[in-house]
Amino acid sequence: MTELILFNIIAGEYGNIATITLNKPKALNAINTEMIDAIQSCLDKVEQDDKIKCVMMSGAGDKAFCAGGDVVGLYHSMQETAQGDVPKIAAEFFTKEYKLDYRLHTFSKPIIGWGDGIVMGGGIGILGACSHRIVTEKSMLAMPEVTIGLYPDVAASWFFNRMPANIGMYLGLTGSRLNASDALFCKLADFFVLNEFKDELLEDLLEINWSKDVHADVHNAIFAHADFSQDEAPISNVRENYDDIQELLAGGTLKSIVDNLTNVEPQSQWLSFGQKGFLKGCPITYALVFEQIKRAKHMSLKQVFNMELTMSTRCAMNPDLAEGIRALLIDKDGKPQWSVQTVDEITQEQIEEYFISPWDAHPLAKIR
Repeated sequence: MTELILFNIIAGEYGNIATITLNKPKALNAINTEMIDAIQSCLDKVEQDDKIKCVMMSGAGDKAFCAGGDVVGLYHSMQETAQGDVPKIAAEFFTKEYKLDYRLHTFSKPIIGWGDGIVMGGGIGILGACSHRIVTEKSMLAMPEVTIGLYPDVAASWFFNRMPANIGMYLGLTGSRLNASDALFCKLADFFVLNEFKDELLEDLLEINWSKDVHADVHNAIFAHADFSQDEAPISNVRENYDDIQELLAGGTLKSIVDNLTNVEPQSQWLSFGQKGFLKGCPITYALVFEQIKRAKHMSLKQVFNMELTMSTRCAMNPDLAEGIRALLIDKDGKPQWSVQTVDEITQEQIEEYFISPWDAHPLAKIR
């Protein structure tokens, strides 16, 4: 198994605990296909071992749980592929990533996600899929794909629709950063626990006399530490700015929302940062965010991953994603030349193309 994923089984008094650690701290634990394959192998071992009662997932180092996917690798895959063709490596990465996320969402044993530090993009895909999702005083979550010409994927179409009214749309369009209390308010996390309690929580799990309801046992162990931590939780920026967000998105059409976000005079520093993120964004992404949320409103999780794999692969087949990565992470000039400059230039036919599968047999048709 790759050293980029550390897997340990710790013997407890009545049952064992497995730990999976994303071990690429210099790259903020950003995941690639090698790491995804290794996590799948770890989950296979957990499933096959009845003595393992639950899993704890965390990131190595003190900066990040997971800062997302290896988008620089995606860039090189796209550069090596003729425009209009499916970039093989990019499509493989998205396929494997979504299969892992779906497996985590539906895994039979409890999975604790320790979302300390930076949790972005694909990191939210992993943390959000865990059965017991913990954030700490250092947690910073974001879906900033708008700045690279992608769109919020890893089931964002699904979880944006489960957030308080319009919040998913706002986060997708702006890439705004969330603290721990924001994550709880937006239903991306379940518990706030101070980082200092991580080792104590693991010790408590090792001492549990497991009942038939192992998920409840894990919940109770975490809740005890969450109870001690709650007074240290930060103020939720999303809750504080909730009414202003509702006004910004009140028009209901993409054009009215874009106009509001472009011309508003933000009433808080947090909203100001959100506007800056939005203004750096790709117009095609604005349209994709608007469309993905609308289309996924009544979709199952399977249907969402199926739709998003099509969307992500289409993004890799079109120029904006490569251009966004180039400007932000390759040349770092911060001056992407998007394929369109405003949403007024976008036709419905252009957006429809992103939802048409480029395959005869969809890779996630039989996801399970």
